[in-house]
Amino acid sequence: MGSSGSLLIFIFPILFNLIPPTASQNDGICTYNAYYCWKCSDTGTYTPGGMYQKNLNSLLSSFTTNTEISSGFYNFSKGRDPNKVNAIALCRGDLSQDACRTRLKDSINALLQNCSTHPKEAIMWTGHGMVRYSNNLIFGIEKEDPIKFVPGPNPAKDPAQFDLVLKPLLSRLIEKAASGDSTKKFAAGHATVPGGETIYALVQCTPDINELNCSHCLTEAVEDISACCGGKKGGRVLKPSCNLRYEVSLFYLSTADLPVNIPPPGPAAPAPKEAAKKSNTKVIIIIVVVVVLIAFVTILSSICVYLTVKKRGVKLEDNSDEISFVESFKYDFDTIRSATDDFSDANKLGSGGFGAVYKGRLQNGQLIAVKRLAKNSEQGDREFSNEVMLLAQLQHRNLVRLLGFCLKAEERLLIYEYVANQSLDHFIFGPNNHMHLDWETRYKIIGGIARGILYLHEDSRVRIIHRDLKASNILLDEDMNPKIADFGMARLFAIDQTQGNTKAIVGTYGYMAPEYLHHGNLSVKTDVFSFGVLILEIVSGKKIGRFRHSENGESLLSYAWRNWRESTISNVIDPMLTTSSRIETTRCIHIGLLCVQENVVNRPTSASVVSMLNSHSVTLSVPSKPGFHVQNNSGLTLVESEESESRTPSVYVSKNEPSNITEPYAR
Repeated sequence: MGSSGSLLIFIFPILFNLIPPTASQNDGICTYNAYYCWKCSDTGTYTPGGMYQKNLNSLLSSFTTNTEISSGFYNFSKGRDPNKVNAIALCRGDLSQDACRTRLKDSINALLQNCSTHPKEAIMWTGHGMVRYSNNLIFGIEKEDPIKFVPGPNPAKDPAQFDLVLKPLLSRLIEKAASGDSTKKFAAGHATVPGGETIYALVQCTPDINELNCSHCLTEAVEDISACCGGKKGGRVLKPSCNLRYEVSLFYLSTADLPVNIPPPGPAAPAPKEAAKKSNTKVIIIIVVVVVLIAFVTILSSICVYLTVKKRGVKLEDNSDEISFVESFKYDFDTIRSATDDFSDANKLGSGGFGAVYKGRLQNGQLIAVKRLAKNSEQGDREFSNEVMLLAQLQHRNLVRLLGFCLKAEERLLIYEYVANQSLDHFIFGPNNHMHLDWETRYKIIGGIARGILYLHEDSRVRIIHRDLKASNILLDEDMNPKIADFGMARLFAIDQTQGNTKAIVGTYGYMAPEYLHHGNLSVKTDVFSFGVLILEIVSGKKIGRFRHSENGESLLSYAWRNWRESTISNVIDPMLTTSSRIETTRCIHIGLLCVQENVVNRPTSASVVSMLNSHSVTLSVPSKPGFHVQNNSGLTLVESEESESRTPSVYVSKNEPSNITEPYAR
C-alpha cells in the first residue's frame, strides 16, 4: 500500500470520531475507534416535555456552566419524586476545568441524542469522561452494570511478557487511585515491557464511592481484561463507578504521567516435585513466622492500648472499634492553617462545646470546613476516633462528607466538605427564617434525612446508630438538601446486630427515646424516635426544647398527640404553611407520631419510614402513646415512662440549643 493508503489508515480513526453517533441504537457499539459508547436503560421512560425531562435538562446543563467545581466531578439531583433526577458527570482526571466543561457539553448532547427513547436511566462514556443519570439513588454506590469491553485491534509483540507488566502496572495505579480523596480518584502511568512496548495506563473511579469500593471495582475490571482484551496492545473496561484503559501510545496529558517500576520476572519455575517440596517448606516457614508475629503484635498492642488509656484517662466502651488512621486521609497541619488564614476569626463559622469550625480554601480552590477541637474539648479521644473511623467509611448524599483529619501535638482537626447554608435549626426556628421555608422544601428535607438514616442503619457496610439526631446536626447545602452531621457520639453495631446496651447515655434531651434515656437500651429505633421528633418540629415550626403550650407546660409530643386524638391536627401545623399542603403535612405528623411511640416494637424501621414518605399508597397504622417529655426544674427535658428505673446510667447530654460545632455554613 502506498503513502496515501498509510495516510488513510492514520486519519480514519480521527474522521470516525468526528461522525456523530446515530440515534437508532439503544446501546452504543463500543468498537476501538468509536468515540461514543452508551447504554439507554429499558426499565422505564419519561414523558417528553414533562417535569422529569425539564429537571433532567436543567440538571445536565448546570454541569457545563458550573465554574466552582475544579475537580471534574459533578453529582447533583433535581426535583422531587417521582420526577427527581440524580446525575453524575466525571471528566478524565488529567483534563483542565475548561476542557472538562467543553467535553461534558459534547457528551451530554450525544447522550440525549442517542437515548431518544426517553429512558429514565442512561449512561454515556467517551474518551474524556462519563455522564450518567437515573431516577434511582446513584450517589456513593458502587455499580457494576452496565459494563462495556473495548479491546484493541492489534496483538502485543509478546503477549505473555506484555501481561506480566500490564497487571502489576494496573495494580499500582489502582492502589493510588483508590486512596484519592472525595474529589478525585485517578491515576495514570507507564511501564516498559522488556524488549517490547511501553504500556500507558489510566484508572479512575467516581470519587463518591469509598476506597474499598473503588479498589474492588477496578480490581474486577482488571480480571475482565483477560476475557475481553487478553494479548492486545490496548483495551478499555467501562463501568458506571470506574473505568480503566491502556495503550502502547500516550493517550492522556503528559503532565499526569508517572513512571512505574515493575520488577523483571523471576527465574524459570523449578520442576514440579522440587517446586512442591520448596512450596511446602515455604508454607511451614510462613506459618511459623505469621503465628509469632501475630502473638508479638497482639501483646504489644495490648500493652500500648493499656498505657494509652491509663495515660489519657480514656474510658473505652465494651466492643468499641479502634480507629485505623489511613494515611490517605491525613492532612498537613500547615496546609490547613494556611487554608483558614491561621484560623482567623473572619473565617470562623461557629463554635460549641467541642471547639470551633472554620471555613477554609485549599490551594486548588476547594472550599472546606475545619472542625478544630478545643484542647479542653469534651469530645475525648474516643469521640474523635469514632468520628474519623465512621465518617471515613461513609459516602452518601445526605451525610456530611469527611475529607480527612490532622493530628499535630495537641491539635486535632477534622476536615469536612463545605456546606453552603446554615443548619436546619437556623432555618426552621429562626425568627426571620422559617417563614421562608415552604412546604416543598421542608418535605424534601424530611425525605433526605430519612434516606440518610436508612443508609446508616441498613445500606452502609457497617450499621451505625447516630444517637444525636437533632435540627442543629442537620446541615443544608446550596440546594437545601439535608446532610446529617456530627458523628462524635455515634455507636457502631455489627451488621447483624439489632440492639445493644450502654451505661454511658449521650445525646440531647427531648430527642432521646425513653428506653435509651432510662435504661441505656440502644437500637436503630432510638434514631427513629429522634427522627419522629424532627418531623414534628419541621411541620410545626416549634422546637421540642422550647415548646410551651398551656399553663401545664405541655410538650410538643403531648400536644401533637392530644390534637391527633381530638381530630384537631391542623393546630399542630405551622400557620406559615399554605392550606394546599394539608394532606402531606397531616401525613407527616402521622408518620412522626408513629416514630415517637413509647413502645419500641411499634415504631417503624427507617426503611418503612422511607417507604411511607415515598408513596402515599402505603397505609399507615394507628399510632399509640408517645414517650412524653416534661420540663424539670433544671431547665432540661426529661422523659416520662410508665416503667420504673432499674438503674441510673451515667448521662452525657448535649443541651437542646443551637450548636454550631459541626455546622460548616456560610456566614
